[in-house]
Amino acid sequence: MPHFNTLISVTELQTLLASGQPCMVFDCSSDLMQPANGLAQYLDSHIAGALHADLNQVLSAPHGATDAASGGRHPLPARSHFAAWLGSIGFDNTMQAVVYDRQGANYCGRLWWMLKWLGHAHVAVLDGGLQAWQAGAAALESGAGSTRTPSQFQLGAPLVTLVDVGTVQKNLGSPQQHILDARATPRFRGEVEPIDPVAGHIPGALNRPFASNLGSDGRFKPAATLRAEFDALLGARAASAVVHHCGSGVSAVPNLLAMEIAGLPGSALFAGSWSEWCSDPARPVAQG
Repeated sequence: MPHFNTLISVTELQTLLASGQPCMVFDCSSDLMQPANGLAQYLDSHIAGALHADLNQVLSAPHGATDAASGGRHPLPARSHFAAWLGSIGFDNTMQAVVYDRQGANYCGRLWWMLKWLGHAHVAVLDGGLQAWQAGAAALESGAGSTRTPSQFQLGAPLVTLVDVGTVQKNLGSPQQHILDARATPRFRGEVEPIDPVAGHIPGALNRPFASNLGSDGRFKPAATLRAEFDALLGARAASAVVHHCGSGVSAVPNLLAMEIAGLPGSALFAGSWSEWCSDPARPVAQG
């Protein structure tokens, strides 16, 4: 069986699960404003055999954690802590991971990126999410997932690039750094700010709302379409110089994934994102 590193279709996932190849499916459904809703949605219905990966409890470090790998509202946990959690649920380095949500790939991209950050290449986003799975009349279940036998997950060298707030600030205005903001355009412009204490964006940033990567069917646009759109947005800017961010490092990942699909690899993630940037009044803010 092939390995999947960006997207996987419903048909491909059905074939994969039927093949017996080592695989684990993760439901990353979440609700930014009502965090408990993610687990409630999972318990109500999920792909048969899928485990829940909670944004706040699993995919983020506790606030105030001294070993968090980033700042912001959803700080990344230490790589070793996340690897220990993977082992505790029975995930190991031989497995294909498949991640999905029911919010237009807003949340599952976080786990896709984090597994690559831990050195695990074989992780893919289910294209179209739970809605596509349901449309394909594939098996669902409800309730808590089954307990898995613990294993060991071995950390590898990161396959993606994490950028901290100091680096972003140091390189502000440099041709070696191009910031791409995935938030909705009114938030980017500073017209509204429903979550963070300061409205606006990092000076010089470009705006591409993460939902721009999806078609009307909820699936990622074809690679050629994505390539044309990113080429139009970035112009002569090198993909390897792009640094993605959003409000807290979560919805930025669909842009990063879309660039990978489009054949534009090598961009980085500023996981602390706007919530970390605007926490220091000494950092500049742009509006409009």
